[in-house]
Amino acid sequence: MSTPDLLTIGRVGVDLYPQQTGPLKDVSTFAKFLGGTATNVAVGAARLGHRTAVLTKVGADGFGDYVREALEGFGVDPSYVGTSEDLLTPVVFCELDPPEDPPLLFYRRPTAPDLTLVEDDVPWDLVTDVPILWVTGTGVSVEPARSTQLAMLARRGRPEPGSGRHTVLDLDWRDMFWPSPAEARAEYTAMLDQVTVAVGNRAEVEVAVGTADPHEAADRLLAHGLELALVKMGGEGVLVATPETRSVVPPHPVEVVCGLGAGDAFGGALVHGLLSGWDPVRTAEYANAAGAIVASRLACADAMPTLDELEAIVTARGAHA
Repeated sequence: MSTPDLLTIGRVGVDLYPQQTGPLKDVSTFAKFLGGTATNVAVGAARLGHRTAVLTKVGADGFGDYVREALEGFGVDPSYVGTSEDLLTPVVFCELDPPEDPPLLFYRRPTAPDLTLVEDDVPWDLVTDVPILWVTGTGVSVEPARSTQLAMLARRGRPEPGSGRHTVLDLDWRDMFWPSPAEARAEYTAMLDQVTVAVGNRAEVEVAVGTADPHEAADRLLAHGLELALVKMGGEGVLVATPETRSVVPPHPVEVVCGLGAGDAFGGALVHGLLSGWDPVRTAEYANAAGAIVASRLACADAMPTLDELEAIVTARGAHA
């Protein structure tokens, strides 16, 4: 495949969604989908017309084969998906109870292959030159992935404003992957000094910068030298903050089928806006629309919207404003 516009780093796996609502003990059948935060963002951006790739690892098993084939089917370059011979491709069970914030059961013991990335796995020229590099908080939760991701950020350096290049940090706080919030905050701090954009919800910014107040959190994020901070506020919309401006973009009300993947769809549309050179508010409007669409569907990667679908929602809102 041609050189990507976006390289995401980190989590990949197989999502098993119940075909019945209620607790897992009562579910009889599941459907299989491609999943994982970094993977879903790459799929979301590919669905919007961009060349994307994921740097990750899978196990030497049938689910690993499925991941590679599914990525290629979605138009995501699987060239940087390595194999960990002694680990299994992660499987995640979703419990649609409640659908707005479904509990997840991760099968990734003793660790996930994507957390075993080492420097020999890294396409260093691509890390340096790719227009958008996307990293996550989970990616620094354990070694050796922690040192590898930090080395990539150091090698890339923080892109200059106006260069058309960005390094995005998805705070992606998952408490089950960390010994404590304090340890996570130390790693977030190191990454925030290297990136241009940060995105997270109230709980994630509280871990990263010590406050769940969206405006105070935005101030603390921007103090690291970021160009853009996005704080997702659920039903109150998204706070879009730059060193010069601040706006709240309202949400798109939908009937939630499954809240999983909505944040990743937001990320895919965020990438689209950054690559298109849009202003931050317009970017957030489309990102909100993407999240709403995926929340109204069952699945993550498979549910990612097209640009026509986003245009329809944003245009309809503008007509009724």
